[in-house]
Amino acid sequence: MTMPQLRSLLPAILFTIAYAAVSLSVTNSYYQLVLTLVPVWAVFGLSWNLLSGYTGLISFGHAAFFGIGAYTTALGQIYFDLSPWLLIPIAAMLGGIAGLLIGFPTFRLQGHYFALAMLAYPLAILYVFEWLGFQEVTLPMKRDAPIAYMQFGDPRLYTLLALAIMLATIVLTRIIEQSRFGMALLAIKQNEAAAEAAGINTLAWKLRAITLSGAIAAAIGAFYAQVLLVVTPQSVFGMLVSAQALTVAMFGGVGTVWGPVIGSVILIPLAEILHAEAGDRFPGIQGVIFGFAIICVILVAPEGLFWKLRDLLRKRFPRKANAAPDASQPATATVTPLHTEPRKRAAGSEVVLEVRNLSRSFGGLKAVQNVSFKLHKNEILGIIGPNGAGKTTLFNLLNGFLRPDEGEVLIDGRNMSGERPHTICEAGIGRTFQVMRPFLRMSILDNVVVGAYVRAKTEDEARKLAADAVARVGLSDVADRVAGELSTKELRLMELARALAGQPRILLLDETLAGLGHGEADEVVAVIRQLARDGITIAIIEHTMQAMVRLVDSFVVLDHGAVITEGEPEVVTRDNRVIEAYLGKKWVAHAPH
Repeated sequence: MTMPQLRSLLPAILFTIAYAAVSLSVTNSYYQLVLTLVPVWAVFGLSWNLLSGYTGLISFGHAAFFGIGAYTTALGQIYFDLSPWLLIPIAAMLGGIAGLLIGFPTFRLQGHYFALAMLAYPLAILYVFEWLGFQEVTLPMKRDAPIAYMQFGDPRLYTLLALAIMLATIVLTRIIEQSRFGMALLAIKQNEAAAEAAGINTLAWKLRAITLSGAIAAAIGAFYAQVLLVVTPQSVFGMLVSAQALTVAMFGGVGTVWGPVIGSVILIPLAEILHAEAGDRFPGIQGVIFGFAIICVILVAPEGLFWKLRDLLRKRFPRKANAAPDASQPATATVTPLHTEPRKRAAGSEVVLEVRNLSRSFGGLKAVQNVSFKLHKNEILGIIGPNGAGKTTLFNLLNGFLRPDEGEVLIDGRNMSGERPHTICEAGIGRTFQVMRPFLRMSILDNVVVGAYVRAKTEDEARKLAADAVARVGLSDVADRVAGELSTKELRLMELARALAGQPRILLLDETLAGLGHGEADEVVAVIRQLARDGITIAIIEHTMQAMVRLVDSFVVLDHGAVITEGEPEVVTRDNRVIEAYLGKKWVAHAPH
């Protein structure tokens, strides 16, 4: 672990020490139990956060893993006389396996469908355990070897052990946050399509996340059973259990280690004390507390208290910007204007991408109809056509977001049609999007690092590739700025850099000039021309014809999903079919001669 990583853990270590000191001073057994439950639910919240907080896929079913861990401890002691010191790691292993088995089919779903599907798992397991006759399982007392069976006479030891588990989970989460694992999860959360296009195998990373999340949830569930010494299906598989994991994380802040800790420190003592004091008069008051907490978060701090406070502090105490040559001017991207002399590919150059009879329909709509063309090495190919002609659908077929009904996409002679986007990215095709897909809470450099992972074997190599890509598009001076604060031009260039970081041989650029002013468009065109000089083959969709005729070597023109003509710009722009379908009769008067 590096020194910056160790320094980032210092607040967690100090908090754990302070909490331990407070717990050692408490003698009341009930308050001591509450002090133990706070880190227990913090760990459970951290496990939920590892999946839902970092990927954005909301789980209503984490009680499934928690309950598996609790019953592993209980039944393992009753039927096999095993020590919980052994059973807790076994529970973690079983929880991880359950996560993998649950995740593989469930990740096919998105949004609320995923959340509802996850809710079904703990409810189903709850009924199974009730049917098996495990309505209430009491752990056996082991007075001869209490330490071996984690049955401490001093309840403060449970609190210290829970704190140790919490600190270990925080350390693990921080390591993940600062690794390729965490960057991949955050990219998936902020824009899964962009992550997949950048070469991230989103299914594989989500499966890793739910496996680890399930293992942590099961381990803390096993410890929870040991603290209470009694397990019922409702207490470990019930809806309120999953709700507590979700609530403490969302209340404190998702996507950060401090969120579940903050949520647990505030909500668990409040809920437990109110339940003890008023539970007989107001049954279910714990659920009321958690429901009220969620409502407050939605209204006041949708991302949780941590992010709300952090944003307020940043507004109050803004960070000083890096020194620039002219401090009075805002930091912006700088792109050196490049020469725009004509650039012709050699006749008969190598074909790197060939499309053969590609077709895709949506119901009765034929979005792409028998499209065929060849893309030669070092060529800039423009794909044009009126709105609805099928241009973006064609790109989605080329890089795997859609499967073709018919036809082939040959990359270096290999048929890649129907492959997943990350596989096509690995084969050497980079992609930008018509509607920009930045990872808004990441810096420019971190956005581009995600794109570098498809080629880089180490974090240092990924950062080097990313820095090179950022420099190629002229964003080095603003590389530390958060993507959510960028102008349209900077976002367009950042997406281009993210695609470049994977060292593609072919770039698919979908309306890269959209939303740019005339001068900004010229700067981006200069970058694209330089990339072609550097040996990158480019296919570009664009509506700005004045820029396109200066930029591309040849055109493919689509109308109603079919190719109506292709050829060099000076020929295509005078084709009557193109003028009628796309350019309009006014183009003839302004066409270059």
